[in-house]
Amino acid sequence: MAQRFGGKYSPNGTTEGQSQPPSHPFRGKKPARAAARLNILFFTPLPLALLAFFREPAQMALSLLAVALLLAAAWLTREGVLAHEAYDARRVARKPAFPRKIFGSVLTGCGLSVAGLAGGGGAFEAGLYFVLGSALHLISFGPDPLKSKGTEGADEFQQDRVARAVAEAEKHLEYMSKAIRRAEDRQLIARVEQFQTVARDLFRTVEEDPRDLSAARRYMGVYLMGARDATTKFADIYSRTQNQQARLDYENLLTDLETNFAARTRSLLEADKGDLDVEIEVLRERLAREGV
Repeated sequence: MAQRFGGKYSPNGTTEGQSQPPSHPFRGKKPARAAARLNILFFTPLPLALLAFFREPAQMALSLLAVALLLAAAWLTREGVLAHEAYDARRVARKPAFPRKIFGSVLTGCGLSVAGLAGGGGAFEAGLYFVLGSALHLISFGPDPLKSKGTEGADEFQQDRVARAVAEAEKHLEYMSKAIRRAEDRQLIARVEQFQTVARDLFRTVEEDPRDLSAARRYMGVYLMGARDATTKFADIYSRTQNQQARLDYENLLTDLETNFAARTRSLLEADKGDLDVEIEVLRERLAREGV
């Protein structure tokens, strides 16, 4: 869908008093891992699918099975790469419950093995294709994270509560992104992304110290739900009427939300610093009593 370009000197551009797009729109973002190779995985089985219809029925069935296995491997690999990126983006994260990239490697080997049988190869060739295909796939994309990080000594129950709260909050942010795209305005999309970056700073703070969840729950639930609903209504209105007053009100709302989320994050970090100071002081007193 086409998007409207805008700017200070464009028709209906940003007027004085409206918030400006983020000065660092790529803050916290990284290039997608192996994006080109992931796309290639979905296209490589297509020639085999076309060739299948020029073979005998048994060979055609094997060829189509190989295509299905390779496409399933591509999908698992893509999901595994996305999960790995989310794992790397967090200081505290659990290992994926299902090792998608490893299973993607196995399915790739199976797909190539079946393709070899469809082409008239024997069991040895099929086994060789399986080993080489699985190994090369695993080397190209790497294994899934096999252990959690930042969870040493943490309360597992509290970690689960935080994980559920963050997952729900991320759904609100994702819905905001989908809604604001209907406005077809790049500045507004960037403005929402700027707020989402600030909101995710709060998420990461809570993940690092699950005790902060109670203080942040309203922000991650009620306030984000309200932001989601406001974004949906604004996008519907603005896409039809281009109402500049509605745009100004919405941008002011984002500014207020961003300010309050940032303030809450700072207060949680300051509280964590206060807890650290208390622990250091207690430890020093104990060392002093021991005569160290």
